[in-house]
Amino acid sequence: MPNSILIPSRRRFLATSLAGVAAAGLASASPSFSATGRNTDTLRLTWGYFGLSYLAKEHGALEKRLADQGIKVEWIGPFPNHAPTMQAVTGGTADYAFGGSTTPALAAILAGSPLVFTQFFIYEPRTTAIIAKKSSGISKVEDLIGKSVAVNRSGLGEFLVVAALEKHNIDRSKVNFVYLNPPDAAPALAAGKVDAWSMWSPGVDIARVEYDAQDVFIEERDLPFQIDFNTYLTRRKFAEENPDLVRAFNAAIVAEAEWANANNVEAETIAFKGLKYPEAVRDHFISLKRKYTPYSVTDEGFLTKFQTAADWLSERKVLPEKVKVTDYVAVV
Repeated sequence: MPNSILIPSRRRFLATSLAGVAAAGLASASPSFSATGRNTDTLRLTWGYFGLSYLAKEHGALEKRLADQGIKVEWIGPFPNHAPTMQAVTGGTADYAFGGSTTPALAAILAGSPLVFTQFFIYEPRTTAIIAKKSSGISKVEDLIGKSVAVNRSGLGEFLVVAALEKHNIDRSKVNFVYLNPPDAAPALAAGKVDAWSMWSPGVDIARVEYDAQDVFIEERDLPFQIDFNTYLTRRKFAEENPDLVRAFNAAIVAEAEWANANNVEAETIAFKGLKYPEAVRDHFISLKRKYTPYSVTDEGFLTKFQTAADWLSERKVLPEKVKVTDYVAVV
């Protein structure tokens, strides 16, 4: 049969198949083929003094891996936390947020940022915690009633306090949520301007040592489910125009995670040099043997878990409204 007949037939088949998917209520599902190409050879990556992006920046293997594919990396930063990296990506001064929390990422998307998820990780153990100075008299969740807790709005800190109060049957109106970003929350706790702080690593671990603080609620120990994950995001248009770059970066950052998992002491030593926190904190992290497990944006099992998490957050008003997460994943 001539090719001139075969090709239109295939096109009609694909069009009919995709129409059938949409009719079945799965219009957001990705087609089984992927686009190719890129319109730039430069990848602008944001970074802060912690996390997988910082390891990648200092270790150097990610840059070499991408350079071998003709891709130049520019590091934009440092940033104190995830939210401003997403602002940089939205504003066009960077191409990738630095691998932070999915909760503020969803909040940014709901606020209108044209972002899509490109790669997910689960980071274990889950060390986010609510802490208070030992001198505060706060040692359990019930002690938070009538007290102030510093949290990042629509982020991991806020969600953990909401979950802790719910588990202990305490109405959230009985606790004063003080919305502060980490650089402001740490000195507020130290000065006694807030009674407790809900924070992730390494900030929470540093605060335990420097402010003589203790755990009130720990995610890994006290919460039997996971709501927040690590993720990388870019602009939707960037992903559509540079699918080859997205795939190359995904492979490179997953390789970095695999290296960190296999070289725990070296990875923690690099992290230690970045923030120069107490050696006791570094040794604690080494003992935890922290690891990253990657999940692609096409992993249906993970996306189901992520949707459950997003629904939990919107039902409790940590997120302002419901969101369908599969509408905001890159086609890779």
